Amino acid sequence: MGKTYFVTGTDTDAGKTVVTCGLLEAARIQGLTTLALKPVSAGCHQTENGLRNQDALALMAVMTLALPYEQVNPLALAPAIAPHIAAEEAGVRMTLDRLAGYSRGALMRNNDLALIEGAGGWRVPLNSREMISGLAKALNTPAILVVGMKLGCISHALLTVEAILRDGVRLAGWVANQLDPDMGRCDENLETLRRMIPGPCLGVVPYLEDVRVGQIARYLDISLLA
Repeated sequence: MGKTYFVTGTDTDAGKTVVTCGLLEAARIQGLTTLALKPVSAGCHQTENGLRNQDALALMAVMTLALPYEQVNPLALAPAIAPHIAAEEAGVRMTLDRLAGYSRGALMRNNDLALIEGAGGWRVPLNSREMISGLAKALNTPAILVVGMKLGCISHALLTVEAILRDGVRLAGWVANQLDPDMGRCDENLETLRRMIPGPCLGVVPYLEDVRVGQIARYLDISLLA
């Protein structure tokens, strides 16, 4: 079995999927076999094959191993709202044990690198007692944090890192993803994050008008995960 990481973000739109796809592509370029999971997705469209999520489909398009959609995204919820609310409205039972079981089954496939993309940020609820962050701990998986670079990102990033470490999860690294092309003092914010986050920066993804996986991969260094 290869290495497995849980990808989380400072917020819902931090760029988890973009960065996860970039990491997968960087690994593929190095000849590594990869798989990715999106255990929970909220915001799916109906197809003749059932509910489908764009983020999960994006992961499937980049990873090198072929898995059925139901293994990549076992819990697909239609409305683009908080997952626990969407699950409750749909009458779906969503628990940590259930998600961990789905994930372990998929991770049994031989691979060099597996990435599990969370839903929203670190503290997104699954139900009234459990949060998505518990999945990283249940699977004994280090975390990769995607920091959405915008005004306020320093506090969001440091609070998330604090929560990750407090939960007993190792921070394997972080990626800066520029969301705002006009962000003031971006370089100074980056320097502060480099100084204060206790983990390697795996890359800085600039703001891109046309986002392509190959472009994203060029800005990421997966060797720092070793």
